[in-house]
Parts: sequence; C-alpha cells; structure tokens
Amino acid sequence: MHRRHFLRAAPLAAIAAPTLVHAKDGVFPATEPHTKRFDEQRWALDNIIQANGIDWDQGHVSVLLRACGLDIQNDMAALRARVKKYADIVPAFEALARKREAMAIEAEKNDEPIPARDNYYTAAAYWATSMWGNEVHGERLRHANDKKRELFTKYIGLADHHIEWVEIPYRGKSVPAVFHLPPNHQAGGKLPVVVMVPGMDGFKERSVSLNGDGWLERGYAVLAIEGPGYWESPVRGIFIDVQGWVETGKEVAKWLRARPEIDMDKVAATGSSFGSFFAAAMISEEPAFKACAVTGTCYDLAGHRIFDEASPTFKKRFMFMSGIADEAEFETFRQTIDWRPFAGKIKAAFLIAGGESDELCPLEATEAFVKALGGPKQLMVYQDSRHSLSGPSAANGPEPRIYQAEWITRRLKGAPMQNERWFVEASGKVDKTAIA
Repeated sequence: MHRRHFLRAAPLAAIAAPTLVHAKDGVFPATEPHTKRFDEQRWALDNIIQANGIDWDQGHVSVLLRACGLDIQNDMAALRARVKKYADIVPAFEALARKREAMAIEAEKNDEPIPARDNYYTAAAYWATSMWGNEVHGERLRHANDKKRELFTKYIGLADHHIEWVEIPYRGKSVPAVFHLPPNHQAGGKLPVVVMVPGMDGFKERSVSLNGDGWLERGYAVLAIEGPGYWESPVRGIFIDVQGWVETGKEVAKWLRARPEIDMDKVAATGSSFGSFFAAAMISEEPAFKACAVTGTCYDLAGHRIFDEASPTFKKRFMFMSGIADEAEFETFRQTIDWRPFAGKIKAAFLIAGGESDELCPLEATEAFVKALGGPKQLMVYQDSRHSLSGPSAANGPEPRIYQAEWITRRLKGAPMQNERWFVEASGKVDKTAIA
C-alpha cells in the first residue's frame, strides 16, 4: 500500500511515522505545529496572559458578547478569572460549554424554548471557541467539533428564522457553511445575500448573532463559510490554499444561483481580519459578487508582521490551518500568502476599514492593496486604532460594522461612489481625499 494511502486509512493514534509537514491531500500532521518563538517565549506569553487576561491579543470576549448577547457577561467574568495562562483557554471554554448545554437541556425539559434556544447557541459557540488554542489533530478537537455541530443543530430547530447546514463542493470534498434567511421571509421573494468570511480565529456559527443581527434585520440572506483552512475545514483535512479560495468563490456562486431565494444581482461579501485577504481571493474571479467590505486588514505580504512580530500564537494557529507542523516548511509556504496575483482582477466595489496603528498589518501594506484593486474602492483609516478597530475614532466616527452594512446596501442598489481615502480622526471628523 502507498504510504499516503496507508496514512489516510490508519487511525491517527496508530500512526507511527515522521511528521508530514504539508497536508494538501488530506494527510494530517502527526504533531502540533512547532515554532521557535512560541516554544522559546511560552513563559513570556503566559505572563502576558496572566497580566492582561484572555484578550491579550484580540477582543475575544467582546466578539462573543456581540454574538451571544449580554446574558453571557457572568460567563465572561468567570472566564477571565480562570484563564491565567495559554493552556487554560481550551478547558475553560469546554467547561462553559458543558454548563450551557446542561442549562439548555433543563430549559427544554421545562418547556422553555427561548432559554433552550439561547443556551444551545451559546454552548455551540463555546465548543467552537474551545477549538481555538487546540492545534492537535486528535480526539479532543474532533469531539469539540462534533459537539458544536450537535448543539448548533438543536439551536437551528428552535431558531426564529430558517437556518441550514451547507456543503460547498471543493476538490472532490466539501467545505462547510451555514445559510440563514431573515425572519418572516416569504417563499417566492428574492433576497440580497452576503457571504461572510470570518477571521482566522472566527467561525461560521458565530457569524450571525443570536439576537438583533444587523444583516438579517436589513433583510439579507447570509452564507457564512469556512473555506480552505478555516475552523472545521482542517478537521476534514482541507487546509489553507489561496487558489483554493478563488475556486471556492466560483462554487459559492454556483450554489447561490441554485437557490430560489437569492437575487443574483445583489451578491456581496464581507471579511474580517485574515478574512479580509481570503474574501478578496474568493471574489477575485467571480463576477457574481458586486461588492465586498472588509475590516481589520491582513494584507502584509507573507504575513510578516502577524507571524514575526505579533503574539506567537498567530503563527502557530496559521500553521495548523495550513496543515504544516514544521516551521521551515511553513517559511516556504507563507510566501503564497500574496494578494498581488489576484487584486487587480477584483472589479467589485471594495470597502476597506483599517486601523492607523494596526499591530498585525502595517497601513502601507493595506494602502498598496487598495492601489492594486481593479474596481471602485474606498479606504477608511481610523486614527490611532489597532487591528480591532476600537478607540475614540471608531467610537466617534462611522461605526465600522454599521457603516459596512449600509455601504454594501447602497452598492447593491446601484448608488454611485467615489474612489476615496477617508481618515477618521479621534474626534469623529472625517477627512476625505481622492484615490487616483
């Protein structure tokens, strides 16, 4: 038997072979990724987490609060109290997930569908979040993924709008997605749709909020996708591949065309953080996409700043997403994280919101990407803001996510736009200059 065929057939625990450093064909690495910075700086990372809490690198708590609602504030307080080092993250979220699942089951027994619904959604989000920080392809990771899908399926059965699991064809396999229709959608009606690409530590089940979701309230259908390398895809042996995201965009358009609910003249995409890069790749060769809006940019070629200067967890996580355990192999692979082959092909209207002081992507890299775009473009730079787009400029100026939704709505209605660079000052004042 060919060695690779054997490895596909053998249980992971039974594989006693050298690490396979690349897994494009679905062969899982036999160990977790190892990076010099992570291994040597683990003591410093743990001290930073102890001093700053779980939001040491990004706003993990704020994102969960936005998705799950203020009801989880006590959970987040307990999380902050428990997480004192990197190794605490996975078990802390597993414990919260079990607690919320028990609450959901009890609510169902008591014929309380709304608390049951809310707790199933939250439990699924916690199980999914527990997959972040777990870079080992093993039973624990698969169990978390299975529990996430099990409990989100229970949430789907109780939700106030239509939701379904989706499989998008990909090179003989499929990548997972979740499809939402807005409440009160009537059969026969046509809807605009937004295809959402989360950041590298985001996931599809969290992309539409439990309550008051801005896209559903605006009457959009939402397709939240985990393309090559994202969250559940690595569990399936589907890893980061830039050209694979280009192919995924074409398959997404095929899937949308087959849906009677979708108005194919009103198709848009969004991306956040590394989703800003992969959303751009996704739409680059697919004319069905009429607009794209991204926040928290990642356009630094080969990810220099995020992989070499930011928290070492970013590189370790992206290696996991890439199916690579050996750092030397990854150093070669990361050169493919390059927007230059596809940026000029993008003809859809494109909105970019980035921080002037983004710690993960220098502003000049974002500006170079904007210059290369082949269609209408608008760049919004938030003064002093970092990657998460927070602080006075975001608070006093156009709120990035609200503006994004309204901007896409205008584009899909055919409203004209100017090629402009907006600089949002801390006071909220916006200075506008033309982009040549």
